[in-house]
Amino acid sequence: MRVAWIHSSAAWRLLAARFVPALAALSLIWEFGHLPFYTLWDAGSVGEIAFAAVHCTAGDVLIGAGVLMLALVATRAGPPETWRFAPIAVVVVMLSASYTIFSEWMNVEVRESWAYARGMPTLPLLGTGVTPLLQWLVVPTLSLWLALRPTRAARAPGGG
Repeated sequence: MRVAWIHSSAAWRLLAARFVPALAALSLIWEFGHLPFYTLWDAGSVGEIAFAAVHCTAGDVLIGAGVLMLALVATRAGPPETWRFAPIAVVVVMLSASYTIFSEWMNVEVRESWAYARGMPTLPLLGTGVTPLLQWLVVPTLSLWLALRPTRAARAPGGG
């Protein structure tokens, strides 16, 4: 009988020690990188901009970890050594893109929590910003790839 990922201590270690740190670092870099595409960049103070980047990164980590866990459930993943990158990454991208389209619509159009600067490229019909959508296509996928790469100790002869 195959053990589900949720019962694998190796899976939880991989999530906590490899995926989440990679996701947090890449998300923080992306958040600062695409801030000029939001009105906060011109209207906010340095403190407000820094707070927004850190706050959004924390949310990104929660969303990204949740999306990965849903993808592991959807792909019926077992322990990490049995994970197949492509199917998991496809589900992560589908869930992330769907969430982003909804979240950007909700926060830009409905709640007006933030606004796009004139320079933000948007998708036709949807109006979703391209940089947040790209973030959720690139960052979680790259974070998963980095997390699943063998460690140096595991690659070394006799490493485990």
